[in-house]
Amino acid sequence: MTEQSQDIRDRQRRRQVSLRDAFAVFVRKPSPWIIAGLLAAALAGRFATGDWQPTDALVPVVMLALFPLAEWVIHVCVLHWRPRTIGRVTFDSLLARKHREHHADPRIADLVFIPWQTFLWLLPVLVAIAALAFPRIGLGLTFLVVIGALGLAYEWTHHLIHTDYKPRTRIFKAVWRNHRLHHFKNEHYWFTVTSSGTADRLLGTYPDPAAITNSPTVKSLHARGAVG
Repeated sequence: MTEQSQDIRDRQRRRQVSLRDAFAVFVRKPSPWIIAGLLAAALAGRFATGDWQPTDALVPVVMLALFPLAEWVIHVCVLHWRPRTIGRVTFDSLLARKHREHHADPRIADLVFIPWQTFLWLLPVLVAIAALAFPRIGLGLTFLVVIGALGLAYEWTHHLIHTDYKPRTRIFKAVWRNHRLHHFKNEHYWFTVTSSGTADRLLGTYPDPAAITNSPTVKSLHARGAVG
């Protein structure tokens, strides 16, 4: 097979990716199952606990409003963390290392998802917050339910953006374009994943793409003079 015919076949394959195809890959990764397990356990606990109050309806509203800001902060401060060495110790988290690999090749599906090792500490932290940061256990369980739902939405959206599925709705086109600009134009802007023009606009990282130059380090984060 010639290189040209292979390229044609690759383009045809990319145009044929459906939501069903993308979902078949999604369910084979560990993080969606871990998050779904959290969501199922939290839902079961919430209905078993009862004690429904108006504040249970307020929790998802507040969390939805803050989620773009949380995405932005995590993306900037955790995923784009620059390795730092103090004495003989280098501080460089698994999430930051995996994210650099993700930028180097955004098409590798395994690097799109939250590493399963992260949940070894993240789940206990979330449970501790639910148990200690809320005035009643029912409200804490509501928090876990919303976290589970938002986590699944994040993983699915991020995964779908990095597949060859073509956006069909206006909202997803905007989200798709926003994240693609971050990966293929300039890694210093467009940090939200499940929304566009929200936290980025508020925090000054949502410029006109035409006014921004292509970054030479978009695929090699923190490198000096690297070619993207």
